[in-house]
Amino acid sequence: MLKIVPDPPHLNNYTTQTLEDLLVQISEYLVCALTISQQSIPLHTKPPAQVLTLAAMHEINSAHTLVEVALSRVQSQH
Repeated sequence: MLKIVPDPPHLNNYTTQTLEDLLVQISEYLVCALTISQQSIPLHTKPPAQVLTLAAMHEINSAHTLVEVALSRVQSQH
């Protein structure tokens, strides 16, 4: 069976992770959330539900972009 949604990142002890590691993990969670949202669009047959899902996808994508910018700034400091 083809797996549509990727596995979420493995949870571990956050206190030992660097800021860079945390940002990468957040980015992976956001990619998973965006994938789930994209897959749910065909399930919503009425426009109001589709609009809400598309709005959620927009917000997830915006958050992902901000995390990627933050990650690039952290990586440039090293």
